[in-house]
Amino acid sequence: MASISLTFPDGNSRDYEAGVTAAQVAQSIAPSLAKAAVSATLDGKHWDLQWPIEQDGQIAIRTLKDAEGLELIRHDLAHVMARAVQTLWPDVKVTIGPVTETGWFYDFDRAEPFTPEDLGLIEAEMRKIIAARDAVRTEVWDRDRALAHYEATREPFKIELIDRIPEGQPIRMYWHGDWQDLCRGPHLQNTGQLPGDAWKLMGVSGAYWFGDVNRPQLQRITGVAFRTRDELKAYLTMLEEAAKRDHRKLGREMDLFHMQEEAPGMVFWHPNGWTIYRTLEDYMRRRLIKAGYKEIKTPQVVDRILWEKSGHWEAYRENMFIVEVDEEGAKEKRVNALKPMNCPCHVQVYNQGLKSYRDLPLRLAEFGSCHRYESSGSMHGLMRVRGFVQDDAHIFCTEDQIEEECARFLDLLSSVYKDLGFAKFDIKLSTRPDVRVGSDEVWDKAETALENAIRKVRNDYVVDPGEGAFYGPKLDFKLTDAIGREWQCGTFQADFNLPNRLDAEYVGEDGAKHRPVMLHRAVLGSFERFLGILIEHYAGKLPFWLAPRQVVVASIVSDADDFVREVTEALQAAGLRAEADTRNEKINYKVREHSVGKVPVILAIGQKEVEARTVSMRRLGEEGQRVMPLGEAISLLAREARAPDLQG
Repeated sequence: MASISLTFPDGNSRDYEAGVTAAQVAQSIAPSLAKAAVSATLDGKHWDLQWPIEQDGQIAIRTLKDAEGLELIRHDLAHVMARAVQTLWPDVKVTIGPVTETGWFYDFDRAEPFTPEDLGLIEAEMRKIIAARDAVRTEVWDRDRALAHYEATREPFKIELIDRIPEGQPIRMYWHGDWQDLCRGPHLQNTGQLPGDAWKLMGVSGAYWFGDVNRPQLQRITGVAFRTRDELKAYLTMLEEAAKRDHRKLGREMDLFHMQEEAPGMVFWHPNGWTIYRTLEDYMRRRLIKAGYKEIKTPQVVDRILWEKSGHWEAYRENMFIVEVDEEGAKEKRVNALKPMNCPCHVQVYNQGLKSYRDLPLRLAEFGSCHRYESSGSMHGLMRVRGFVQDDAHIFCTEDQIEEECARFLDLLSSVYKDLGFAKFDIKLSTRPDVRVGSDEVWDKAETALENAIRKVRNDYVVDPGEGAFYGPKLDFKLTDAIGREWQCGTFQADFNLPNRLDAEYVGEDGAKHRPVMLHRAVLGSFERFLGILIEHYAGKLPFWLAPRQVVVASIVSDADDFVREVTEALQAAGLRAEADTRNEKINYKVREHSVGKVPVILAIGQKEVEARTVSMRRLGEEGQRVMPLGEAISLLAREARAPDLQG
C-alpha cells in the first residue's frame, strides 16, 4: 500500500499507510492523546477523526480545549437537539443546523408551534441522548442512494440540500446513535463527549427556508453552549446585563428616539437623542479638521449611471432603494438610487479640476446620509437600520503614501476610541471575496500594500479570508464594550479599482497622468449604530460631556423656585445643558425620576441653600450629596462638560 508523510506542528514528520485515519494517527503518538482527541486539522481544514487521509499533509490533533473542540460541541448539540425533536415528534421535518458564535440553531418544519414547555421536554431528551454515549459514525454515499433515502423518509428539505451540492463533492451522512443526518462534518466520536450542563436552549423564532419570504416559514430553535458550566453561567449573566443595557429600553426611559411602522428602519430622534447625536458629530468634526480632512457634502439621490460605472449596481443592487422619476421631455423614466454609500460621489468631487501629486494626500470627509435595504427580520433598533449617517472619509493618495496614511488613521481611531471610553480594540484584515471587481493583479497589490501598512503599526491582527469589500481589501476594527461584547465599527480599505472605474487621475512628478489610490475609512461607522453601542456600553450613564441633560436643578420647597431658576440660567450661561424642576413633587420622587432618565447631576435646592446661595449636588450612581457654593459648582461642572478634545 502507498505511503504518505504527515508533518506535525513541531515540524517532525511520520510516514503512514495511505487511508490512515486521524484517530489512528493520534493513537500512534500516545494513547492519552487518542483518548483526548476529538478532531484534527489537515492542511488547515477541520478533519474528522474517522476520515481517511490519502496524501501528504500538515496535521494537528485537536482536543476539546481547542477552538475546534468548542465548534464540535456546538455542532453535535445541533444534531442531538434535532434527534430529540424527532424522537418526541416523529412527524417533524428537519432542515439545517449550523454553528453560531455562541452556540447553534436548527430549523424545523412543524405544523404546531413549539412552546416554552416543549423546550424543557427537548432539553430532557437531549440529556438522555448525551448520557447514552451513543457512537457517532459517518459514511459517504452516492447521490442516488442519498436521494432515495430521503424520499423514503419523506424529508423534502434534505432532498433540496442534496440537489444543491455540486457534482463531485462528497455526500456525507452522519449517525448519532440510530439517528441520521446529512452533514459535511466533522463531529465528535460519541454523544458522551458532550458536556451535560454547559448548554441551554434559548428560544424559538420564525425563519424562512434559505431566508426567502416566498419559501416555507420554519421554526428555529436556538441554543448556546460552552465547555464548562461556569462559562455558560457567565454568558447567561452577560445576557441579563445586556438586557438591562438594551438601548431600545434605555432609549424610551431617556426619551432619546423612537421607530415606527410608517418608516421601517428609520430613526425619529427626540430632543434628548438629537442632542447626543449633535454633540458626538461636533466632536468628530473637530477631530477630523485637526487631522487634516476637508469636509464636503454630496447628493443623496444619484442616477444609476454612476452606480453602474462604480460597480455598485451589479454588486449591491438588491440593497439599494430605487427612485424613478418622469423627466420632462424624456421617453423613459429616469432611474436614480438613494446612495447606499458615499464613495462614488467623493470621486466626483475629486475629479473636479486637475490634481497634481503635490495635492496628495487629499482627505475628503462627509457625514454622509445613506440608505440600504435591510430585511425586516434583520433590523434591530439603532444597531441595524435602513437610514443612517456615516463618519465617512476618502483619502486620495499615492501607493507610497498608504503606510503613512494607515498609521495616521490608526492614531486618530485609537485616540477617538479612548476618548469615548473604549480602551481595547482588535484589528482584522479581510481579503478578497468571491464576488469582486478588478483583476487578481490589482487585488495582489492592494492586499500587499494594506498588510505592509498595518505591520508597520501593529502586529496583533488576524486575517479573515474572503471577507473584503467587493472593490478592495480592508482593515476592520473591533472594540470591546463594558460587558465584553465585540463590535466592528471602524474600517480602513485600500481601493485600486474605483479610481480606475471612475477615471480619477493626478499628474505625477514625471508629468504623466496616474491613478490615485483611494482609501475608504471610518472611525465610528454608522452614527446610529455607534450611539446604540455607546448607550449600552455606559448603560445609559453617558459621560458628562455627552449626556443630553447634564444637570437638573430641583426644588425641595416652593420657596426655592426663584433661586432654582437663577441657578439654571447661570448653568446655561456657562454652556451646560441644564433644566429646572419646580414641580410640586417630593424631592425623592424627582431624584428617582431623573435617575431613571440617567441625568448625571441633580442639584437639590431647599430653604437652606437659598439662604446660603449654595447647592446640594447628587451624582448619578453615588451615595450621599455634596453641598458647595453656587460659583464653585458652576465652575466644576463647566470644566467637566468640555469634550475630551477641548480639555486642558
